[in-house]
Amino acid sequence: MTTTVAASRRERASAPRRQDRLLVGLFVATTFLGAGLLFLVQPMVAKMLLPVLGGTPDVWNTAMVFFQAVLLAGYAYAHLSTSRLGLARQPLVQLVVLVVPLALLPVALPSGWVPPPGVAPALWTLLALAVAVGAPFFVLSTSSPTLQRWFSVTDHPAAADPYFLYAAGNVGSLLALVGYPLVLEPRLGLEDQARLWSAGYVVFVALCAACVVAMRRHPAVEPAVAVSAAPADPVADEGAVAWSRRGRWVLWAFVPSALMLGVTRHISTDIASVPLLWVIPLALYLVSFIVAFGREASRVVSVSSRVVRLLIIPVALTFVASFSSVWLILLPHLTLFFLIALLAHGRLALDRPAPRRLTEFYLWISVGGVLGGIACALVAPVLFDSVAEYPLVLGLALVLRVPTPDEAREGAPPRWRTAGYALLLTALAALALGLQQAGGAGGELQPSMLVLAAAALLVYVGARSTRAFAAGLGLVLAVGLFVSPLPELHAERTFFGVHRVLRDDQGRHLLANGTTTHGMQDPRTPGEPLGYYHREGPVGELLTALDRTPAPLDVAVIGLGTGALAAYGRDGDSYTFYEIDPAVASIASDPAYFTYLADARADTRIVLGDGRLSLADTPEDVRYDVLVLDAFSSDAVPAHLLTLEAVREYLDHLAPDGVLAFHVSNRYFDLAPVVGRVGTELGLQGAVRTDAPDAAASAAGHLSSQWVVLGRSPEALAPIADDPGWYDAGTAGSAPLWTDSFSDLLGAFRWSVTG
Repeated sequence: MTTTVAASRRERASAPRRQDRLLVGLFVATTFLGAGLLFLVQPMVAKMLLPVLGGTPDVWNTAMVFFQAVLLAGYAYAHLSTSRLGLARQPLVQLVVLVVPLALLPVALPSGWVPPPGVAPALWTLLALAVAVGAPFFVLSTSSPTLQRWFSVTDHPAAADPYFLYAAGNVGSLLALVGYPLVLEPRLGLEDQARLWSAGYVVFVALCAACVVAMRRHPAVEPAVAVSAAPADPVADEGAVAWSRRGRWVLWAFVPSALMLGVTRHISTDIASVPLLWVIPLALYLVSFIVAFGREASRVVSVSSRVVRLLIIPVALTFVASFSSVWLILLPHLTLFFLIALLAHGRLALDRPAPRRLTEFYLWISVGGVLGGIACALVAPVLFDSVAEYPLVLGLALVLRVPTPDEAREGAPPRWRTAGYALLLTALAALALGLQQAGGAGGELQPSMLVLAAAALLVYVGARSTRAFAAGLGLVLAVGLFVSPLPELHAERTFFGVHRVLRDDQGRHLLANGTTTHGMQDPRTPGEPLGYYHREGPVGELLTALDRTPAPLDVAVIGLGTGALAAYGRDGDSYTFYEIDPAVASIASDPAYFTYLADARADTRIVLGDGRLSLADTPEDVRYDVLVLDAFSSDAVPAHLLTLEAVREYLDHLAPDGVLAFHVSNRYFDLAPVVGRVGTELGLQGAVRTDAPDAAASAAGHLSSQWVVLGRSPEALAPIADDPGWYDAGTAGSAPLWTDSFSDLLGAFRWSVTG
């Protein structure tokens, strides 16, 4: 009977009918749309969460854990429903499941939802995602395997091998990922995006219903045996799958999943937490899966193994160096991630089981992906006080390498060589740790870093086997977690970032987040604000000019940092700092690190919570003379603090002649035109100053910065009107109007930045 079905399909394949083309077109279009919607909603809903979570990169990583877990649940449901219900009842049940989320559209975060005090932000994020998008995302996650199964029991000539629909889904996924930051986000606000997505979901439900009708109208001649007619997989069915083999599948899926979140956090911390930087690693992950499961899996594994060996050490050394060029942050890390993903997925492709076990195979791959996400997004922040998971997963990835022909021919090296290599490498690692512990002069060429570089070179030239290379570089990466250019006084990791207190070669204390210094203080002159808040800098000149007025000042600052602005306070002044991260409040309040708050002459207080939300909860009669916007996540200013609605809320708590001061310093984005555009929309007066101190001043603690000042009238800006360093905000450049539902960071990107 199987021969009859296969022969019938071969005859029709030789003379394709119009109805065959329509049938395959329907299933391709449905699969394409379902996959596109599945991947389009991910950056969209994560962007909705950014404003209430401080714009931290961990929003996306936590969201990815949610999406991976729901995807696993969707695959399991598709597998169980098609196998338990049968294809007579399952399509009807599937249509009912598809219709249910229609009542929950459009996708949106419930009004008024904010993380309550005392609740872990990661857990709240998972709950918010479940409420906002859980039902439609789960239903969409079931679509790809379900549609392939439906198509496999039609009378179409290609039904015996329906996996081409997987390619259609991948194309839809890629286009959605690339299209969101490049096409959709710059043109539509979040509300319009959600409505467009909802319309797409309605179309998808209609197409699925059409697929069910088509499947019923075009059944295979003998559906009971149709699937058995599929061509045999090149991998032989060796019987039951051993648990050790399942463990390899999980490991090989775990590594690229964990690495994807690690590299995303690394680049978005140093640049910005925006959808563009979220989707690039996810798109590369998807492309690596497509390429690896093509026809050249063995070649993919061989080539990626060789190139990973060449790139891994140079990229590893970047963890103890910082770069001002965005391309030196993006390209090496993304390239290495893509190659490792190719290697891992290539190993999976070479070890895939016979067709009858494919659903189990993909379930275990999903398990590995979920575990990788959980490890990086939920477990690592609890275990480590730095972003240790990224280099550690890089080291783990090396166990995926396959021996090169030269390594295979050489065989196992002599024991004396292995022992010597291990002893020398261990000695160098111990020496690096000892030098770091002893401290030193600081600077880019700290002795511990040079010793660590020597250890990495030893791994590259001395390792004679895949295991020796993996173990050696793993040791170097682990030691590298404790080696930095400057001695570390304190390190703490929270949902909002990694905060480190460092001591430089002049004895000054620095507060760093990512690769950006957020404040500094010299214990020898504790009353002098340094860094971006230097008395000769823009905000220093503004506050000094305002201090000449006899009346006391009420000042509010969104973003605490080291509390350096409190140094400008006089007797009778009041300084209120709004800070989202309790860890920052603890560091700034500890005199062992910084004393700006402890030594302040003004009354100071700290309000914990998102600055914008906390300010909105402030009584309406509270008016500030100066409101400073100084919140950062590494080098990035959270976009929700620069919108039209945000500035309106600031004005509600600003005195009639008060001043808004925005700190917009950024290596990669030109944000002065963005603030200036909002000011113009609201009829405000604006001025900008870009401060670029010379080398001597920088060495003395005066860092370059850019500030934008807004006021309701020219009189509000009178204190700085005669300063030639300030210029009209209208001449800073043009920018689209940012709102709570629309922001265009890509349009503000400095494409030519080099330092």
